[in-house]
Amino acid sequence: MSVKNHNKAVETSIVSGLKNAIIVLFAKCVSWVIYWRHSMPIKRQEKMLRYLVKKAKDTDFGKDHFFSEIKGDTFDEFYENFKKNVPVTDYEGFKGYIEKIITGKPNVSWPGMLLHLATTSGTTSGEKRIPISKESIWTHIRCAFYALMFYIARSGNASFMSGKMIFLSGSPELESINGILLGRLSGIVNLYVPAFFKRKQMPSLHVNRIREWKVKIDGIVAETKDEDMRLVSGISPWIQNYFDRLLEVTRKKTVKEVFPNLSVVVHGGVNFDLYEQHMRSTIGGPVDFIETGPASEGFMGVQDSNSEGLFLFLNQGVFYEFIPVGVNENENYLDLNDSSKRIFLKDVKMGVEYAIILTTSAGLFSYLIGDTVKLVSNKPHRFVFTGRTAHFISAFGEHVISRQVEEAVKSAMQATDSNCVEFTVAPYVAPKTGDSSYYEWFIEFSKLPNDMEMFSKVLDDVLCKQNNYYSHNIEGGILQSSQIRVMPKGIFFKHAELCGKVGSQFKPIRLSNNRKMANEINEVSLVYFS
Repeated sequence: MSVKNHNKAVETSIVSGLKNAIIVLFAKCVSWVIYWRHSMPIKRQEKMLRYLVKKAKDTDFGKDHFFSEIKGDTFDEFYENFKKNVPVTDYEGFKGYIEKIITGKPNVSWPGMLLHLATTSGTTSGEKRIPISKESIWTHIRCAFYALMFYIARSGNASFMSGKMIFLSGSPELESINGILLGRLSGIVNLYVPAFFKRKQMPSLHVNRIREWKVKIDGIVAETKDEDMRLVSGISPWIQNYFDRLLEVTRKKTVKEVFPNLSVVVHGGVNFDLYEQHMRSTIGGPVDFIETGPASEGFMGVQDSNSEGLFLFLNQGVFYEFIPVGVNENENYLDLNDSSKRIFLKDVKMGVEYAIILTTSAGLFSYLIGDTVKLVSNKPHRFVFTGRTAHFISAFGEHVISRQVEEAVKSAMQATDSNCVEFTVAPYVAPKTGDSSYYEWFIEFSKLPNDMEMFSKVLDDVLCKQNNYYSHNIEGGILQSSQIRVMPKGIFFKHAELCGKVGSQFKPIRLSNNRKMANEINEVSLVYFS
């Protein structure tokens, strides 16, 4: 190397190091400010609810629920009045207001005209349309930014900002109805990405607008395979799908061979434990993972440390309520009508599972989003997602939930040196007395278990440890051992494609109390993979 080139390389290295140091210092300052703003969490949430009620009191929803009469010298009094006037509701209960919003009517549940309606794939109500206001859209942008700031502050790694970043999102080409733009949340947020990140962002707008996922993923691979990709973001199954297709096209063995500078993967939306082992193997080198907790209804939290759980945002336009999830077979699983069980952050207990309810600056009030959570820290408040209120199996009175089946699969993979791509489980209820009832697992493996009987045994053992009623059913002979159905590669992707649910925000249904999903997977197997 010539002296001139050597000096230039040294100069570049110094400049790069200085930039990195400045960004790290800035990230540490941002993180400190966030922690400081959460130093009085209960007061922060009390102030948030008062603000949201006052802001929406002259809207149709506010008038229908007598917001102007919700008062109280103490917050406890204010909150009790709020609960009396505003019952917990789900999408079906709120749908009438959404229909008003779609007509273009202003001041329905939030002042003024809404910017967007985010479309989501509901498990009980079909496609949902969730309101996004001018105020709430920027909470999504800020929270995603804070996730990166937390990461840079604790890791000291800002080098990924010097390369390219890929955001696997829905199409930013939105449908317009009466002046309101509709589309996937990730596609909507894509329109508001700050200019600095836009310069680094991939894929191009042209490719990102493609709606058919198979065509889109090929376009993304074609555009990115020769770039200096340093950060990849999206929902775990679709990140893995992108990596798999990337390796097929490039004929490389690991992602690191294609992107040697890849250092950060941002994921969220589903339990990452089931994907981590396979994804690390696919990447084939060191990389840091950042977990986020976005939802169309509100951005709830991000990973702020190496501790368990996501940092709960308390000042980003969301007031949280919680209802404990019943575990006794004689209780209702989720009693929405008992206001005495409905609490806010002050009374939440560590380690207890709750259905989470949001009141937001997009005009949702006491809205049941369908996720269940538990708090794992209160200084600061951190939480983990544990499942979905609509996803459980209780065909035999056992009430097995998402977290329990995911933990069982994770343990079975570890015990049998296997990798699971995706799965769903459903009860098989014997049609005749004396026949066997059991849990039937439909599992797509990327690496088969070295002992399938052991895999099945560990599933049952872990479920028994987590759920007494499942254990009693096994011991009493009501349930036989789990039955494993090994499914062909690509079947869950094909199922999603046939259902019109292929895309960067689709989340798989891992368990259900009926045979609908199981029958659909069976049918796909017979028609497309026999």
